[in-house]
Amino acid sequence: MPSSYAAAASGSPSSSRKPIPVAAASTRQPAPSPAAAPAAPSPSNPSGISDSDPSSYSSSGEETDLTSSDPAAASVVSSYLSVAGDGADLSKVGIFLSSAARRRSPPCLICFDPIRPSDPVWSCSASCFAALHLHCIQSWAHQSASAAPSPTWGCPKCRFPYPKSETPTSYLCFCSKTVDPAPDPWILPHSCGDICGRHLNANRDSGCEHTCLLLCHPGPCPPCPAIVPNARCFCGSRRETRRCSHQRYSCLGKCNKRLGCGIHRCPVDCHDGPCPPCAVLGNHKCECGETMEERLCSERVFQCKRECGGMLECGKHSCERGCHAGKCGECPLQGRRTCPCGKKDYPSLDCDAEASTCGSTCEKVLGCGRHKCHERCHRGLCVETCRLVITKSCRCGCLKKEVPCYQELTCERKCPRMRNCGRHACRRRCCPGDCAPCPEVCDKRLRCGNHKCASPCHRGACAPCPLMKTISCNCGQTFFEVPCGTEKNQKPPKCSKKCNTARLCRHKLECRPHKCHYGACPPCKLICGEELSCGHRCHGPIAPPNPEFTLKPIKRKKEKHIDCTPGTPCPPCQEVVLVPCFGQHLGQERAILCSKKRQFPCQNLCGNPLDCGNHYCTKACHVLQIPLSQPEGDQSAIQSLASASAFAEPCEECDLPCQRVREPSCSHPCPLPCHLDDCPPCKVLVKRPCHCGAMVHAFECMYYNNLNAKEQQKVRSCGGPCHRKLPNCPHLCSEICHPGQCPSVDQCMKKVNVRCACNTLKKEWICQDVLKEYRRSGCDPKQIPKNQYGIGLLACGEDCMKKVRAAESELHLRKTQEIKSSVVEVENVPKRKKRRNRGPERVESSKFQEIKAFALKCLLVIFLFIVVVAGLYLLWKGVYWLSDWMNEMEEQRVRQRHLKPGRM
Repeated sequence: MPSSYAAAASGSPSSSRKPIPVAAASTRQPAPSPAAAPAAPSPSNPSGISDSDPSSYSSSGEETDLTSSDPAAASVVSSYLSVAGDGADLSKVGIFLSSAARRRSPPCLICFDPIRPSDPVWSCSASCFAALHLHCIQSWAHQSASAAPSPTWGCPKCRFPYPKSETPTSYLCFCSKTVDPAPDPWILPHSCGDICGRHLNANRDSGCEHTCLLLCHPGPCPPCPAIVPNARCFCGSRRETRRCSHQRYSCLGKCNKRLGCGIHRCPVDCHDGPCPPCAVLGNHKCECGETMEERLCSERVFQCKRECGGMLECGKHSCERGCHAGKCGECPLQGRRTCPCGKKDYPSLDCDAEASTCGSTCEKVLGCGRHKCHERCHRGLCVETCRLVITKSCRCGCLKKEVPCYQELTCERKCPRMRNCGRHACRRRCCPGDCAPCPEVCDKRLRCGNHKCASPCHRGACAPCPLMKTISCNCGQTFFEVPCGTEKNQKPPKCSKKCNTARLCRHKLECRPHKCHYGACPPCKLICGEELSCGHRCHGPIAPPNPEFTLKPIKRKKEKHIDCTPGTPCPPCQEVVLVPCFGQHLGQERAILCSKKRQFPCQNLCGNPLDCGNHYCTKACHVLQIPLSQPEGDQSAIQSLASASAFAEPCEECDLPCQRVREPSCSHPCPLPCHLDDCPPCKVLVKRPCHCGAMVHAFECMYYNNLNAKEQQKVRSCGGPCHRKLPNCPHLCSEICHPGQCPSVDQCMKKVNVRCACNTLKKEWICQDVLKEYRRSGCDPKQIPKNQYGIGLLACGEDCMKKVRAAESELHLRKTQEIKSSVVEVENVPKRKKRRNRGPERVESSKFQEIKAFALKCLLVIFLFIVVVAGLYLLWKGVYWLSDWMNEMEEQRVRQRHLKPGRM
């Protein structure tokens, strides 16, 4: 390493800074080798510029100076500039540094969220150096590696393949030295602040072993600035002192290297790589020496189209090869000769003699590869198609059948397995299990929301949209590009150019110019002043607004621009006036230009009172033919306007029944239709029961409602006895029909028969005395049944005791008589013979009964046989059904096992 390069590495700006702790063990995988990361651009990016080049995110046409844009960016490149001097090439890394210095990173291509300086990130160190969220790339790598047949995953931007072992597990700085770098406002985001120290892989094939001098930085490392004293050119004829990154160069002299022909030298200028083929023209002979042609020196060895025709060494056969050099060689028929099947040898047979057949079975393997030829030894080829009938299985193994050997057996069963996409079934007939890849297009909506996935149907998440959207100012001179799908959250760039929209008013020459902007230009503040026919003054035409920024412009009709010049008539009046609706509703006026004013229907109902005077018009807002709500002074003017209007129409006619409340109040509706006069008297009959409930009176509603409360009670009385039961005794009220509670509740004067407990003694008491007796004894008269009322109030005497004794003696005598009569009846019954003394009872049966019994037995046997056969059949069907169900459950488990990785 040169001393200047080492001094710059030791004297970097980071040496004066506070030392930053570095993790003891880094979990980042080493950078891929140059063979794994070629410098050539990917096929999807033929221009050679990285897809993640952040220059597309900045304004075009201007490059920022890294030493003056930000102190953090200046400290990163200061050590490199001290060695490289004025010839430093920071075009590629400068784009990344300028974007990081402004703290404006492009959004994550997976989730489209902005990448903040404090978010853990991962950057592609192989090709595009795109920065993504750490958790997003971990999920992306897991899904891609589980869905792909090989355990690899690719960068979402440049598609560079990474092995599954290099899945990021921790948040590292750009140089992979520090784990979880702390955010520091004095250094670049996601950087550790130390010297990068990565090998400059671009020049390793030329012997460069230097490391990067920049501080930990995003993007690719710059070219090696070290000085090489003796750098050879491509042809090796010149030596110069050059930088390490440019030590392979061309001296612009002749290469003069010996070409592949070994005769001529390379006439091309000093170049890299192998020399081109020799292009010197000359006359050259073919290999056999019979034809002379003019060819290039690199193509001097060739073959003509003439056949050789020379004699072989046997002297009997001619050479069948084409043009060749040297001797023709030996005869292929000399040496060991056999019969056509190869079982019998003919050692002394000449090359021109034909070998005879041996007569045994041929036994050569046929084209099927299984069977042998069963014919006798013969010349020529064996039978191409083997017609031996064998038992074959179809490709999926569901069908076995005897077919000829040459015939392929396929069944009609469609494969139910899921393809590798996990969304579509194979459905191929007789599939052997190697289901083909899904031919459908994915067609899922991408995360950008603007395009659909055009890749074949696959598992897992779709790749991010590779397109970029350009966001420009109104004039289009200032723009920047963002990934597709993030354009809705981006603000358009500010432009310092002048607005090129032409003014439409007549004061275009007097208005001050302004900067490029969005929306409408500021209105002209100069007033025309001419009086229009409507009574307003002309303010000049209002400039139409420019279409606001949108990536999907809506097709609009071409607006007619009115360019007013002095001497031309004024444009239509642009004064804003309030125009009422058809129905003259309050609060429904609209602000309309005076030149375009016209009445309109509002969203309210008409609301004008109808001819009935009780309801309002429910039609939509319309022009009144005869308005009712206007004062007398304006009535004639509005009537003339309504009659002259083509939209005038009368209000609707009321067809509702009368809904007024009658006086006096009545629950019956008025039978007349809706009207203005008072309702007629109600003639409906009202039924009211009398006070005692013995009869029901019918009154006219008008007559009954006009009576007061006393008169209504008087009219409702039936004039007869009350007929209501008293609450404390079983008797009815003896008063005339009356309202309210009966007066004689405890003063009932009716006679009641009072008895003793055995119903022997009997007396007549007054009902109120009976009630007093019950209350004195502590008994509630309401709980006494009607048939027990008055029983038990008298005490039993001697007559009651005599009656009880006579009844007991009579009962005893009756029981003794019943016992004697039962014993006599049992003795008169004859005894039954014992079972052992009985003889066998013979029952004679007829011929018909025997035939009937035999037929029943046969039917029973047949029925049992049918039941057994049906049971065996159902058992057989059940076993097959159970087997199919178990197979279906197994397929569902396999399908769920295939679907689980796609959900993660």
